[in-house]
Amino acid sequence: MLPCPMKKKVRPSTAAARLQSHKSFTTGLYDSRPVTAGGPGQAPPNQLSLGDKSRTTLGRAPKHTWSKATDDEVQNLESVRHLRRATLAQIDGIGDKDEANLTHAFVGQSAGSLIKSKIEEKINIDTLDMLKTAFEEADEDGSGELDLDEFKALLIGKLHLEGTKQETRSLELQDSVRSRRLEEQQIDALFYKIDYSSDGLITWDEFCTYMQLEYAEKEDSVKRAKEVFFNIPAKFEATPHRESVIAMTDTSDGTLLACSQDGMVSFWSSGLDLKRTRSVVPQEISVRTKQKWITDFCLMPTYNKIIVGTGEREIQLFELSSFEPYCMISNFDVVPIKIDYCTTGDDECIILFGDSEGCVNILQIQSAGECLRIWKKAPKIDGIANISIDAVANGKQTSFIRWKVHGDWVQELKYYSEIRQVISCSNHASTALVIGCTFGSTDVDHHNAKESLTQVIPEKKKNNPSYFNLKERIPSDQSVFKVYKGVKSFAFSKHKNLMITGGMDRIIRTWNPYVPGKPTGMLRGHSAPIFYLFIAEEDDRIFSVSTDKTVRVWDIQDQSCLLVVRPKVHKIRGDLQCCHYSTVGKCLLVATDQMSILQIKAKSKLHADIVITHREPIHACAYNKDFKQVITCSDASIIKLWDFESGDTIFEYGDAHGDAAITCLTFDNTGRRIITGGRDGTLKIWNYNNGHCLRTLTRSKGADEICSCLYAEMNKNRYVVAVGWDRHVNTYSDDPDEDDVRHILDPQPTWKDDLKNGHKEDILSVAQSPPNILATSSYDGEVIVWNMVSGHIFCHLIPPAPKGHKDLSMDGDLSINKVVFMKSRAYNKDAASLIAGGPRGYIHFWNVFHGGSLRAQFPGTKQKGSMIMSMVLYNDDEQLFTADSNGFIFLWNLEGYCMKGKEKEPPELITTWRGHVDAITCIDVIEDHKMLISSALDCTVRLWTVDGDYVGTFGQTDPWDVFNRSTFQHPMVPYDVLIDPLSLPEHPVFQEKQDILQIIHDTPVSDKVSKNDRNTPSVNYKKEAFIITDKEIAEKLNGKSYKNGVGKRLRHEKEKPKKIDRGGPSEYHMLLTYPIKEPPSIKKPITVETAASAEASAAGS
Repeated sequence: MLPCPMKKKVRPSTAAARLQSHKSFTTGLYDSRPVTAGGPGQAPPNQLSLGDKSRTTLGRAPKHTWSKATDDEVQNLESVRHLRRATLAQIDGIGDKDEANLTHAFVGQSAGSLIKSKIEEKINIDTLDMLKTAFEEADEDGSGELDLDEFKALLIGKLHLEGTKQETRSLELQDSVRSRRLEEQQIDALFYKIDYSSDGLITWDEFCTYMQLEYAEKEDSVKRAKEVFFNIPAKFEATPHRESVIAMTDTSDGTLLACSQDGMVSFWSSGLDLKRTRSVVPQEISVRTKQKWITDFCLMPTYNKIIVGTGEREIQLFELSSFEPYCMISNFDVVPIKIDYCTTGDDECIILFGDSEGCVNILQIQSAGECLRIWKKAPKIDGIANISIDAVANGKQTSFIRWKVHGDWVQELKYYSEIRQVISCSNHASTALVIGCTFGSTDVDHHNAKESLTQVIPEKKKNNPSYFNLKERIPSDQSVFKVYKGVKSFAFSKHKNLMITGGMDRIIRTWNPYVPGKPTGMLRGHSAPIFYLFIAEEDDRIFSVSTDKTVRVWDIQDQSCLLVVRPKVHKIRGDLQCCHYSTVGKCLLVATDQMSILQIKAKSKLHADIVITHREPIHACAYNKDFKQVITCSDASIIKLWDFESGDTIFEYGDAHGDAAITCLTFDNTGRRIITGGRDGTLKIWNYNNGHCLRTLTRSKGADEICSCLYAEMNKNRYVVAVGWDRHVNTYSDDPDEDDVRHILDPQPTWKDDLKNGHKEDILSVAQSPPNILATSSYDGEVIVWNMVSGHIFCHLIPPAPKGHKDLSMDGDLSINKVVFMKSRAYNKDAASLIAGGPRGYIHFWNVFHGGSLRAQFPGTKQKGSMIMSMVLYNDDEQLFTADSNGFIFLWNLEGYCMKGKEKEPPELITTWRGHVDAITCIDVIEDHKMLISSALDCTVRLWTVDGDYVGTFGQTDPWDVFNRSTFQHPMVPYDVLIDPLSLPEHPVFQEKQDILQIIHDTPVSDKVSKNDRNTPSVNYKKEAFIITDKEIAEKLNGKSYKNGVGKRLRHEKEKPKKIDRGGPSEYHMLLTYPIKEPPSIKKPITVETAASAEASAAGS
């Protein structure tokens, strides 16, 4: 991929080829882009020498791994997906799933689900010109428009859809007739998406507009998903180090360690709080004549050790817990500059270091625990056990080898156990980075015997033993990457099949590690040499730091810069000494004259184990039966489209209402447009399939929040009705025959009755019943029934308070959040046809004729203080779903209920279950599949069967199949619901009776509990509203817990330990006493008279 300059809008790779990649299959239609980006389709054989000589291309997994085959097809196919940058990345679950989930999705699927990829995904930029010519040819009547049949013939003929049948056969699906029918259904769906006006015709401009807007919104959604920010400015702490910090690392618990040249090691918390400091160099000046310098250090976590390299050609080991010297390996021929450690098996490890001669020195230890114990017993020098490299190299369980790798000293090196290879770099251009084996593909002695395979470089000292001989790997044992001006830093990811390098030329290069000939991409932007690189695999990001302290964050797939933080912004001062990225704390640590930390802003998540649909609370959801899609809207003004049959994300677009939250949505009569209302007081009509805003409906005065909206058709006239905080009913005309081309429309004049006798509080809900009846409910518990034709009020409906009811909440208990009409009873003047969810948590059935009359009133929730939030009718108005503010869903049987008169008893409660831990905002029924969707303020939208079986949460990684019950989450329930205390089943101990003995023996309290016994305190596990009256407040203010204490005295009384009476004699009564055998003589006290006489006698003498 070519580098892209900053501050320039760069479209994804779909602009050059396919408009969107799909996980089901790839067709390759008119896709002439090479398989490798910037490189040949297949590298020369002499460049593929990473142990197995596998011939691969960019991003494509090798036929054989470097080591034995331990990776499954999941990682291989993940590498294949890395080949092409995805247009749709992970957005709350959008994007490529891991291959295990993808494979699971294929198992047991039908032809319909496998060929369900959108037809427009087969259209790319290269085919648009061909389609335009064909579009003109297919227009038989010359009107410039195509109907459905012409459009279908065009796509089938020009897109060669019979290729889909071949793919179907490759997946062992032989039903070609069904495949063709599904293809036609997809074309029909595409036509209906473009023809949002429902006139049955589309033009070339409409077709291009739909395609452009759809993928423009997808590009924006990708950018929103990949946004990353640091907490600016950086957090600074004074460093305890007097010398430069040479290395930093972190432990599994997030503790950060930094080591300086003088041997001081500092321990920091993840929030950059200094815990303690230790030293690995003796501080006694008398012991040493000169100071010992540390060149590098690393952790040995398996054995709880620290490994350090010194300037005196030593490698020392210290206890990590106590920093006591353990042992050291001395008498190396060179100074260890860079050190690394890795475990290679059970009780096996490898220690390697690079030196100033460009060599990679490798020490392999078998039975490492036993070897360390033996080394501990060696003779001590300066208080530490010392063992010579001669003894180590000649040991039975150790081996040592020295490879001549680079033409300059080693800048970095690391051993990767996933590939069993050592990667090292230097500033020498011809050997900038080398990936090589540890001990060669054949025996070392065999290399020494055959000069044709291995060349032994002449020794500097004749007395040196053979293991100090500089050896060169054979070409098949290493791969050499040549980079201009060498490599200062590198990073490698086996999971991403990616390697990156950076150096003095200020360019970050991305490589396929199997193809050393040419980089797959170049990331330009730094204006100083690259100092540090890191690949964050979980986030698909690359972090880079240059010597001028500029920090950049790159996206791996798009190879684009996501964030630039310059020194003026993060305010880190001083020269760079060391950098480290902590995967545990998600932060970048920078060591200069002070310790600094750049913390990544964490996106809000409810719980690590909870799947969320949006990152923000959700206020509305709806199901479209024509396209089989679920639409959800969130507080962040984001609209998402989900595939109902699998739960996968189809589309997303944001900023629908700017920064304002979306509070309601509804479909038009065709189901091809949605109308959304927001807190900004506007309504917007969308072609929701591509995020095209067709029209904005708003009032010229004020911008009050819209709480509910509906689309009404009356006498062939179409209206959008909205209600909200302005306390009026606003109607907007949506007549398609009008020639009004304005994008922003004002509402029709407000009804006179609305101005005079309308609502006095905010209107929360609106419902419509044929032929011309409208009902609205408000915050004060009033329902008004309107005549939509004349605007007159039919009746005011205000329910009475139930007998014995006490208001538990000080505010909002009278609100009616939802009203629905039973349209099957619209023309039955004797039956109750209007259902109101509230006030006081009660459900009310009203007859709206003859001035309105209350037919039934019963509690709709089980918890006191809970409110009805949403309702929906099901099964031809014979059943009613309700949802409350505690997340419970109820199903009521309304068959024959309130048909002829008043009902004293509530209807039959069929079933109830808890779906969310927070207030449910909207529910909708999918009658064709007998399922229910629910959205809540806990940021989730969930799918249920009408019996309460949990199907799944939109946004989860594992897709479901609505035709296969084995893919449902049932019998499990959502994790947050499971652990919430309010989900506990009712138990008599928690309700009426208060003693387990009473439950066992079923006896009253007076029979078993005496008056002198202490009463068992009642336990209430239910979440009720907190209530306090003015009288209670006055009593609290006037009363004192401690009458004799105020201020400090009061605190003393509270903190004074209270004596516990455990019964029996006190400690004073249990004191032992003994008689005195020899009582001492008691001198008389000196009084004033005796003192005066003593002074007089002394003066006389």
